[in-house]
Amino acid sequence: MQKLLFIFNESPYGTEKTFNGLRYAVNLLEEHGKEVEIKAFFFSDAVLAGLAGQHPNDGYNVQQTLEILTGLGAEAKLCTSCTKARGITHLPLAQGVTVGTLDDVSAWTLWADKVINF
Repeated sequence: MQKLLFIFNESPYGTEKTFNGLRYAVNLLEEHGKEVEIKAFFFSDAVLAGLAGQHPNDGYNVQQTLEILTGLGAEAKLCTSCTKARGITHLPLAQGVTVGTLDDVSAWTLWADKVINF
């Protein structure tokens, strides 16, 4: 079983990096779910991806894609200090998303066979 850690740093709607990384992770689980285990950690402006209530007018929906990912069994955590810096710590989160710490992402890095950055 391949253990993959996805690390996100980009704003979910500033570029398509976060969305593409999430799509990639979802595809891996949908096509190779018995062969992979995925964890996703969000730093910087990427923590905005984990907020509930996203309703973009056109195009992709990062919250929906992230909820598909967690629904397929992936773990997803937002950096605590990053959420505090942006004043969003107490806002509702997308389904399956929690707030995590550097200790969490450090442990996940040691757990992972591969670390993929977006």
